[in-house]
Amino acid sequence: MSVILCTAGYDHTIRFWEALSGICSRTIQHPDSQVNRLCITPDKRYLAAAGHNNIKLYDIKSSNPNPIMSFDGHTSNITGVAFHCEGKWMVTSSEDNTVKVWDTRTGSLQRNYAHKAPVNDVVIHPNQGELISGDRAGIVRVWDLGESVCTHQLIPEDDVAVHSVSVASDGSLLCAGNKKGNVYIWRMIQDAEITRIVPICTFQAHKDYLTRVLLSPDVKHLATCSADHTAKVWNLDLDYQPAKLAAAAAARAKAKGLLSPEKAASPAATTPEFQLRLTPNGRAADELNPFSLIDGATPSTPSNEPQQSFPVQPDGPPMDPNTGTLYLETTLANHQRWVWDCAFSADSAYLVTVSSDHYARLWELSSGQIIRQYSGHHRGAVCVALNDYSEPR
Repeated sequence: MSVILCTAGYDHTIRFWEALSGICSRTIQHPDSQVNRLCITPDKRYLAAAGHNNIKLYDIKSSNPNPIMSFDGHTSNITGVAFHCEGKWMVTSSEDNTVKVWDTRTGSLQRNYAHKAPVNDVVIHPNQGELISGDRAGIVRVWDLGESVCTHQLIPEDDVAVHSVSVASDGSLLCAGNKKGNVYIWRMIQDAEITRIVPICTFQAHKDYLTRVLLSPDVKHLATCSADHTAKVWNLDLDYQPAKLAAAAAARAKAKGLLSPEKAASPAATTPEFQLRLTPNGRAADELNPFSLIDGATPSTPSNEPQQSFPVQPDGPPMDPNTGTLYLETTLANHQRWVWDCAFSADSAYLVTVSSDHYARLWELSSGQIIRQYSGHHRGAVCVALNDYSEPR
């Protein structure tokens, strides 16, 4: 199976699809609960299904309908799951306020990191040494696995839940989306053994709940999904032709004195500012107490911490001067209910979305057209996993 495409949701089934024909090739029952998230191992051998309080691991190449392993330890809905590049370990996030790291060979719990609020998502940095998680209190945390410590706390908006996080395949960007529909993008810079995180832009992608943000494999696009029944694809490429044309037109107009000072200003000048939590001594909160293994500790951050505002940086992706957002490449608007999740193809040319309207859809991004529709779920489809890479990532 060169292309693995599967979806799941509230009908307690996991469905495997032939991507090109749209035929459901296999259905696995998941009677314990709804399925919240799916993740395929990089070698395409296993599928993790995150449910209410456990994660079940299925053998993709076997006809066995039963899980080969169950990871038990969370006490509430599991909201995120991701695999190490060689599949040796797996990370999960949960509404039980924790992020957990599991040994996939033994099923044992290796790390247990505590947030102070339900955790909505977690991803693995490409360096395989850091995790990034976002919670309902509006905090994005970066965890160093080697030192078992939280190195960064980012607070895009106070008390506005971060619903989704995504990190670029080359480790260059970190993206977060919140319940107000706002997207925040940071540049991740590796200095010696320290990662610096610099905010570069923020914008409102949707006027309703944002359910997912996802950076494309080629880091030229950003997909967002929303309760407004749409998914949108935004441009991150500095060579994007409409952005170049707009910048050239603005430069010509400015030279001729046709632009008002307000119009001539960069969109970044009027974009909401980022906030990075600081400790009382004025240093960023990147030296929190280390965690011991399996202890469920909580970061001992000082109370009444001051905050410092960080303005948006001008060296980010091109911004549309008319909207104050990234350039919108396409709006995928055929779903009838909330769009919950999405997955890019390996070449970043296609996107699969799933919705409460029971359907999954495969979109060609260059045209914005539906290529295939996957019909079979009889309740909301809320998660999708796709692996069409020709070799393990």
